[in-house]
Amino acid sequence: HCKQTPSLWASFHLFMCDLDPDTPRIQLRLAGQKRKHNEGRVEVFYNNQWGTVCDDDFNIHAAQVVCRELGYVEAVSWLPSSKYGKGEGPIWFDNVHCTGKEKTLAQCQSNGIGISDCKHSEDVGVVCSDKRIPGFKFLNTLPNHVEVNLQEDVQIRAILSSYRKRIPVMEGYVEVKDGGKWKQICNKDWTQFNSRVICGMFGFPGERKYNPRVYKMFARRRKPTYWDYSVNCTGNEAHLSSCKLGQAVLEKSNGTCPRGLPVVVSCVPGKDFAPTLMTGFRKQPLVRLRGGAIVGEGRVEVLKNGEWGTICDDKWNLLSATVVCRELGFGTAKEALSGGRLGQGMGPVHMNEVECSGFEKSITECSFNKEALGCSHEEDAAVRCNVPKMGFQERLRLSGGRNPYEGRVEVLVERNGSLVWGTVCSEGWRTMEAMVVCRQLGLGFASNAFQETWYWSGEVSADAVVMSGVRCSGTEMSLSHCLHHGAHLSCPKGGGRYAAGVSCSETAPDLVLNPQVVEQTTYMEDRPMFMLQCAYEENCLSSTSSEVPANTYRRLLRFSSQIHNNGQSDFRPKADKHSWVWHDCHRHYHSMEVFTIYDLFSLNGTKVAEGHKASFCLEDSECDEGIEKRYECANFGDQGITVGCWDTYRHDIDCQWVDITDLKPGDYIFQIIINPNYEVPESDYTNNFTKCRCRYDGHRVWMYSCHNGGSLSSETEQTFPGLHSNQVTHR
Repeated sequence: HCKQTPSLWASFHLFMCDLDPDTPRIQLRLAGQKRKHNEGRVEVFYNNQWGTVCDDDFNIHAAQVVCRELGYVEAVSWLPSSKYGKGEGPIWFDNVHCTGKEKTLAQCQSNGIGISDCKHSEDVGVVCSDKRIPGFKFLNTLPNHVEVNLQEDVQIRAILSSYRKRIPVMEGYVEVKDGGKWKQICNKDWTQFNSRVICGMFGFPGERKYNPRVYKMFARRRKPTYWDYSVNCTGNEAHLSSCKLGQAVLEKSNGTCPRGLPVVVSCVPGKDFAPTLMTGFRKQPLVRLRGGAIVGEGRVEVLKNGEWGTICDDKWNLLSATVVCRELGFGTAKEALSGGRLGQGMGPVHMNEVECSGFEKSITECSFNKEALGCSHEEDAAVRCNVPKMGFQERLRLSGGRNPYEGRVEVLVERNGSLVWGTVCSEGWRTMEAMVVCRQLGLGFASNAFQETWYWSGEVSADAVVMSGVRCSGTEMSLSHCLHHGAHLSCPKGGGRYAAGVSCSETAPDLVLNPQVVEQTTYMEDRPMFMLQCAYEENCLSSTSSEVPANTYRRLLRFSSQIHNNGQSDFRPKADKHSWVWHDCHRHYHSMEVFTIYDLFSLNGTKVAEGHKASFCLEDSECDEGIEKRYECANFGDQGITVGCWDTYRHDIDCQWVDITDLKPGDYIFQIIINPNYEVPESDYTNNFTKCRCRYDGHRVWMYSCHNGGSLSSETEQTFPGLHSNQVTHR
């Protein structure tokens, strides 16, 4: 029967066909009254119905099979007697005996599927490790994941000439690939809900009306080839493959569509993908995505009481994720991610146990448990949304690298009426430009931006340059969207060995300062110049310090910095160990010349005092529970900050200050910027700066209202006017 399965559902069945024909085809999920995504009551989907597993004879080997089938590395434990609450429906398995090596629970010995003498008070639960199997992909469509390759079996084909050249494709026939051929769907019994699902899976938040008359004319001229099946969607499915497949609706004699025509959908694009003429988009949503490598993915953050916070992953699923995606102008969700998979946020956790119908206009309209907010940021929910195909990936490629994730950047441009591939001038080529390249190619984040690529294979002539003067903000979807020179290229060093290159990575670090520590540790100290000689050599004092005698004092605003790595990979200095600079006075190595910048501004935004901190010692001062320190500076050790750890620069360390000797009493704004020159790639630069209110009366100093960039609403942020951030500005 495997060969008879419509191709749309083939991906799941291909896996199942590898099993013994007598093995029941099942799907699993963890449900019930659980605390985390990796634990819960074991539920089995079989014969179009969810049921449970009895605890009789169940053991750790069976739990191992369940956890691995769900994509976790191993089982931690199992719990009998409906510890996660009583389930409903059939008890599909009883007296289960597994060796632990089976691919699916259905391969384990049991009484036979559906044969049980148990009650739901005996429903078994498992706790899986929170580590995922590397590269694991769910091969089913329930409950939280959709197999991406299914999208290749469905398409919207532009029919009208006015739509054929438009990108993205927003209107046309819905076609399904069947037996290697594209076929149309009969519109008999086709509903608006079906159209909504189609638009969602192609990256559009909704559907709209179209003019049917022109399509009738087209169908009369060119006879359609119809698919044999009908589709029945409720409208909140993430993909057409989750809808019910109807019986054959065509008259087998001639393959016609009784009193009907081919299905046509017309979709509404989100603002990021709309033609420039389209207007009327809603105001700024109360939700945003952070820490994602590409457009349409990231940690979900919600604005509440003027402060951005996260969503806990308990009960997080595709329905809720899809509401977020549509609210932001994308399509349905491809994945509902849990366990802080796209980095951990800071600040409050605003929602937990979110449950949506799928038709809400905003995630803030969904119900959630106001009492259960005891979540840590290790449980932050995230999404990956369907976005329209814009064709950006086909206009860029990497060549000469040692693997698909690195290489010389080559761009496809039109010259003299024809397309020719060419290189990019590396003059001014930095992390931000490399970030855009990796995003455009779907390769994640940049790990390096190369200004010389002569050591990679392939000859590159100096006249191969087709793009120069590239300057990106880091958020563009395509390199062509960045500022760059027009027809008149300018590449002083020429191309050749100086062609731009990148290496990409699926993960990146994310440094975030703890603002409360700054508030709690701020104080003022008067220190004599003769005790500041090393700091003076490192330019950690204001310029007037060079003009004063050694017995005078400098007034220092001192504080501690606690810098967390909330990303998905370790933060390492850009420079290799052999190129670190030894500073004899302080007797330490500098791995990054400028790691943080400290500035004081007047309330109108004028800088009145400044400081900076060389990264003389990046190390793990402390870590979250269960995480081992990896970096220690002593004895010329490796420098860096491990994921889940933080580096603390104490207030009593040299240069951990701002020289305010020349400052007049008054109210000021204090700002700290981490990694200010973007030397090291991060998943999110918006949270790299911290702002505080500062009051100085000539004798004492106070720091208050400290917060990270992007943590407050834009209205609240306007009370801190005229400040610089490390957001790139076009110039």
